[in-house]
Amino acid sequence: MDLEELNRQIGKLMEEQNKRSLPEFEGYSPYEMNIVFHDTFGINSPIQLQKLSSEDYDQIPMLQQVKYLCSIIEKAGSLKLTAKGFLPTKFVAELYAQGFIKDDFIDEGHYKLYKETDSDSIHLTRILIELTGIAKKRLGKLSLTKNGQKVLKDDFELFKLLFDTFRNKFNWGYFDGYENQPIGPLGFGFTLILLSKYGGKPRSDVFYAEKYLKAFPALLDGLNPGYTTVEKYAASCYSIRTFERFMNYFGLVALEKEGVIIKDIVSVQKTPLLDKLFKIKAPEGRK
Repeated sequence: MDLEELNRQIGKLMEEQNKRSLPEFEGYSPYEMNIVFHDTFGINSPIQLQKLSSEDYDQIPMLQQVKYLCSIIEKAGSLKLTAKGFLPTKFVAELYAQGFIKDDFIDEGHYKLYKETDSDSIHLTRILIELTGIAKKRLGKLSLTKNGQKVLKDDFELFKLLFDTFRNKFNWGYFDGYENQPIGPLGFGFTLILLSKYGGKPRSDVFYAEKYLKAFPALLDGLNPGYTTVEKYAASCYSIRTFERFMNYFGLVALEKEGVIIKDIVSVQKTPLLDKLFKIKAPEGRK
């Protein structure tokens, strides 16, 4: 066998290996999962983003909260921020009062809402409109950009911009004290696949965390929580970042929580919105 033939056979073998179905990837191949990783909603991806009706976009809490904050800014022309660069107290209260995204600690009276950073979702909303370029901060004032004014008129484009910015530009660990591992954002598309497949009935958040970490075990490397097992620590990190502070904010999951002061997630179930937003194809070779 000459060298050229040997290289050809090695290349064929590698291609076959990359296209084999893997149980840890729910039957998808390394080739398919690589596309999910690097081009989640691309033309060759098993996950396709769908357009929604205006009524469906109304069901996305973060989208509505962003639009409401931007309407406040537009009405004012520009919004004078506090000395520390946060939203003025009265507008924080007005935004929270709309009820787009609620906070257990605030609603149950464990602490009062005074400033922007008292509410993670409001703080995130202000961060997102800057990261997306919808708004800009200049001389202590926040104002809408021309592109921001344009994109705010199109719910589909606005949703894509917010969703992609959260996934790719925002640090998912910003609100927590977990170690700086990309647990949650890495392989995010795989979580969509899991929810599409299993989310029709309430399941434990641990159910999803275990499948996610089985698919990407390297995320456990280097973790040293000290007070619990590495697996439980990583699962908790995944659950909070993925379900509590992302999927829930975008209306993709319904969470059941229990607890007196700190409420833990008991179960996760996909909302009808998830299947409307994402069309997910079965692994190649399967129906």
